[in-house]
Amino acid sequence: MMRVFFAYCSLIFLVTSCQNPKARTSIKTTSGSFIEASVARNKLIYKQEKAAIEKIIKTDSLRDYISTESGFWYTITQKNKEGLSQKPVVGDLITFTYNVKDLGGNIIVSAKENGIQNYKVDQSNQDLISGIRDGVKLLNPGEKATFIFPSYKAYGYYGIEKKLGTNQPITSDITLLSIN
Repeated sequence: MMRVFFAYCSLIFLVTSCQNPKARTSIKTTSGSFIEASVARNKLIYKQEKAAIEKIIKTDSLRDYISTESGFWYTITQKNKEGLSQKPVVGDLITFTYNVKDLGGNIIVSAKENGIQNYKVDQSNQDLISGIRDGVKLLNPGEKATFIFPSYKAYGYYGIEKKLGTNQPITSDITLLSIN
């Protein structure tokens, strides 16, 4: 009897051990819906910001604004006096000043608070927003321009603590003092 039982158990063991192991399925699955919602939200934010910026540009009939491939607008408010055409390139050490204003023209951070900036173009880890890093490369020494940056080229989701909320477009007056 014991032999029959042992043979029967051995047979069951052999049959069940020959199966391939089954892959475990994950408990939590993601469908990408968070990313899709984030993309949709960011597109809506940009659309609203662009409409507000275009409204400001239309009401400012005294200036001609130039739209850039990077997604911001600017107008030259003071040309250089020497007529030089020397824009900064990668590796140039430049000095400039800038301020930060909201779309209503209220100063958030003044040029005096920022001080004179020394910046090595595209090679510095300086804490500048991408709009300013891109904007200074469009100026000649001695020129001043007003830039309008959507939030993704400005302070984006983080804003400026106790000064500028999240996802706020800004304007900035930048003066390029020199290129070395």
